[in-house]
Amino acid sequence: MATNKLPEILVVGFGAVGAIYSMILKKSGLTRVTAVARSNYDAVSEAADRPYSYVFVTTKAIPERVTTPKILAPLLAPEYADVHPQPTYVLLQNGLNVEADLFQALEKLGKGPPSIVSTAVWIGTNLLGPNVVQHNHFAATLVEIGGILSAGGTEITIVGEVQRLKFAKNFWNVTFSPFATLTTLPALFRDPPKDSSNPYSPYVSPTTAHLVNEHTIPTIRATLQELLQLGRALGYDEDGLPSSLVDDTLENTRQLHAVPESEHKPSMMLDMEKGQPIEVEVILGEVVRMAQERGVSIPASDLKYL
Repeated sequence: MATNKLPEILVVGFGAVGAIYSMILKKSGLTRVTAVARSNYDAVSEAADRPYSYVFVTTKAIPERVTTPKILAPLLAPEYADVHPQPTYVLLQNGLNVEADLFQALEKLGKGPPSIVSTAVWIGTNLLGPNVVQHNHFAATLVEIGGILSAGGTEITIVGEVQRLKFAKNFWNVTFSPFATLTTLPALFRDPPKDSSNPYSPYVSPTTAHLVNEHTIPTIRATLQELLQLGRALGYDEDGLPSSLVDDTLENTRQLHAVPESEHKPSMMLDMEKGQPIEVEVILGEVVRMAQERGVSIPASDLKYL
């Protein structure tokens, strides 16, 4: 009896996000998953031995160090592209305009229209060690991808205007990631332990809590307001980018920080602690450049970028 062949998926990058989504894809039972733990040319080259329906890119977008097309070069080389059809590339990356360099490379390749699915990923996950990932609670091509991910146990929403959604998701990245990285405090809303028998850290010290309330939180709010104004300049109206996003971002983060057992750190802060490159250009740099092109003043965001 004939059986349907499972779609082949290559996951490039096996950090916290790559590990979680490899598990989700495998758990779905609807695909055959190959994961490349090292996101470099040699590692991807070893996996470029078969056609893939989808390639999930979960590496951090740091184009000033290495571009996505360079990481995926074996799949874009004639040795592969002349033998196998190009897959659909699914980008699970923070930041804005992360699709541009890959789109241009695929157009230059000349193997048909580029097929890229961009995403806005809300996931509280950290890679604590070589084999330990910490995870908090949290069209036909799109329908197939959505079905695979849903079957694996994750929540997914398919939208027709993903750049707007990515811009809204970047509100948190632009504000809380840099503040946590610069202050080394990932929990700006967490009170000290009330019960000495149940200690936890980090938390805001009572001696500096007034400074956080008088200076830090207002600066974060000002940054969020700047992003809202930039969004308006980009054409996102109240329905597409509601003004309530400012308060919602603050309140949702307050609820996350207030939980004593929440140990999540922004990936930017973790990269700083490890001495690794951070996603400054795609998260902050793109916002600054987009504002400059449209004549929008964003002094609080400019300061963090500089």
